[in-house]
Amino acid sequence: MDSIGVDSVQLWSDTQAAGLADTSTDHSISIRQRFERILTFLEALADGFTVAAAVVGAFYIYHWLHIGRRLDYSFRFIWFIAFAMSATYVILLDRDGAYRPGASLLRIKETERALRVSLQAFFLALPVTFFTQFQFSRWVSIIALMVVPVLLVTEKQVLLLVARALRARGVGVRRVLIYGAGFSGRRVYSALVRSPKLGLNPVVLVDDDLTLAGQEVFEDAYRRERSVPVISEPITEDLLKRYQCEFLIIAIPTLDKEKFSSVVRAARKAKARLAYIPAQTIDIEYWTEQANIDGLMLNLVGQPSNDWYYDTAKRASDLLVSLVLIIALAPIWFLISILIRLDSPGPVLFSQKRVGRKGRLFNLFKFRTMYVDAPKYAFSPKETLDPRITRIGRFLRRTSLDEFPQLLNVLKGDMSLVGPRPEMPFIVESYTFLQRQRLQVMPGITGLWQLSADRASLIHENIQYDLYYIRHRNFFMDVAILFHTILFATRGV
Repeated sequence: MDSIGVDSVQLWSDTQAAGLADTSTDHSISIRQRFERILTFLEALADGFTVAAAVVGAFYIYHWLHIGRRLDYSFRFIWFIAFAMSATYVILLDRDGAYRPGASLLRIKETERALRVSLQAFFLALPVTFFTQFQFSRWVSIIALMVVPVLLVTEKQVLLLVARALRARGVGVRRVLIYGAGFSGRRVYSALVRSPKLGLNPVVLVDDDLTLAGQEVFEDAYRRERSVPVISEPITEDLLKRYQCEFLIIAIPTLDKEKFSSVVRAARKAKARLAYIPAQTIDIEYWTEQANIDGLMLNLVGQPSNDWYYDTAKRASDLLVSLVLIIALAPIWFLISILIRLDSPGPVLFSQKRVGRKGRLFNLFKFRTMYVDAPKYAFSPKETLDPRITRIGRFLRRTSLDEFPQLLNVLKGDMSLVGPRPEMPFIVESYTFLQRQRLQVMPGITGLWQLSADRASLIHENIQYDLYYIRHRNFFMDVAILFHTILFATRGV
């Protein structure tokens, strides 16, 4: 039950699985496919060199720090180990799907993959230090375990910028027509714009609703730089050729069979590749995932798993990290407390009832950012110049420093560092069944929704982020979200 726009890989990573093969035989298609293979090869090559450089750097850091037994290595031996590790990483990344065409959820999945593969490579290399004749310092392995993910994530960000620059110049780009300008269509549009690796450039949205014609649909991003027009006319071969679209996505899950067949015929006549969002055919309390069995696509039905060892490790790390941060940030807390008291009368901390896991109420703590006469239970201000917000409150909200006291909630066990944001009781009372799925897990200080541009809207209106997290959460995803939260905060978003 992964929602539209959250993991766009599932929509078009294999349009043959969606029921249609590529009907175009144009020579430009084969050229573009070769170009995409070259890009994939260069990405794997860049990953290999990045890992090799990180391993070599780990040797130099080991010598510089003067830790462990001082073992001297020849230049040849260092580079042999570096390239052996780089080959191991590339193989593990490939097995994990790093080089398949597709999107990455807010870049979180790439960071998660770098962390997971690094640990896998570490455990593969560890026996070498025990059971071979090589005198190899385990400190080098530990340093490499910390350095490699950082450099890999940095390299991936650089490659993303390069991909965006190439796509902006039209290199390897396919123009896309999206049929459907509703919720699903807008999600698909934003997912494509945020995924330059796919090379799919949406140029127009088509909808049967005449009232939507003439509107502009913007991407879900903070700068809202890109937009496409919405038109209302039948999907025909002429329409696809007029907009020079080589790819058509049906973003109307409930489209009737007759119209669907008409769109398929138009795509085939225009030699355009086609993908579609399948209709939901089962009750929403179940979770589904797709499996390809000899070309037959099946939806596997199940429920999200609850792993006790993951929950135990998550709680232990929450306790350790929150305690360390509370002690380390004590001077900043003291300074903020003074500024709040000097700025306006009232308490330093603001306490409010929120709904936690399984509907349990708890008191959430924040630094007070509004005047004491502001309503305690109301929707959060969307404008920075809202008269309810104090002067220091504007700064605290913009920098997210007002969230610091929630570390106390983490320490108490009311919240986790990572998870869906807890909402106020009056909002939860109006939840739909689907929205109540957020209450399956411990709420968190940060999460996928908090890292998205959709946080400008109400949490429960963008349930897809929380549903994705609940379905796919693991230790490495939590670490990746925390890492991106730090980067997110330093950019002042």
